[in-house]
Amino acid sequence: MSGGRSGCVVEVRGLKVFAHHGVLASEREQGQDFMIDISMVMQAPPEKDDVGETVDYAWAASEAARVTTSSRHDLIETVAREIAQAMLADGRVASVTVKVSKPDAPMPVPVTDVSVTLTLDRASGGGPQ
Repeated sequence: MSGGRSGCVVEVRGLKVFAHHGVLASEREQGQDFMIDISMVMQAPPEKDDVGETVDYAWAASEAARVTTSSRHDLIETVAREIAQAMLADGRVASVTVKVSKPDAPMPVPVTDVSVTLTLDRASGGGPQ
């Protein structure tokens, strides 16, 4: 946040979703766990103690899980973009960063995790105006 503007960030971290994404046929057929982190910068902080003035993080988690399981993609970049676009559908969200991780990705060498992080904002055309 810059220019003296106040802000509010709503986050959902560590969302675990079983889905069928990946380049390999085995990933699409057998599926695997995906870990998702979402960070949403609000247009403005809530002025009242009312969930209607902010993004409900239960909705955000459920919507991200729904998006992740509703289709199959080769790239987790595509999954991250679809989640981000779903979050931007809430007009209170100015920008969103989504990280999608594949802790069990088939790799030729040992790794803890592979992931992609994508940021979209309303101003640059990432979602509805």
